[in-house]
Amino acid sequence: MKPFLTFCALCCFIGIFRLPIEYYTFLRILVSVAALLVLYITLSAKQHYFSIIFLVVLILFNPVFPIYLFRKSLWIPIDTITGIVFLLITFVDKLELIKEKIITEETTDQATNLRLPSRDRIINPKKPKENQSHGQQSDNGKS
Repeated sequence: MKPFLTFCALCCFIGIFRLPIEYYTFLRILVSVAALLVLYITLSAKQHYFSIIFLVVLILFNPVFPIYLFRKSLWIPIDTITGIVFLLITFVDKLELIKEKIITEETTDQATNLRLPSRDRIINPKKPKENQSHGQQSDNGKS
């Protein structure tokens, strides 16, 4: 997933230059598919702020009902911001995974260090170990 989003960001940055119309059609399809994928993932993860951003990206780049701005100077910042957003989502996912890993490690460390006292104490009626070892030696000497 991350290489695909990085590829989408790279294609958005390449879209800044003057290229044939076929490239921009390819870019619309690519960015729409990626935005739809990220939108699905962010909605399932309940990250609504990213969902709103990628819904806007999906609307701007949709190939079914294309939005034509007719001027390259308007598309340059849109392509740049979209590329940055795709890179941002790849790094945010990595940071969240690292944070989750650190949190789970901390909780497991705390759980192993935390020892709860038992409610009932069992008292062993046997003799202490020192008396048992002396008793075994004397028993061995008698037989």
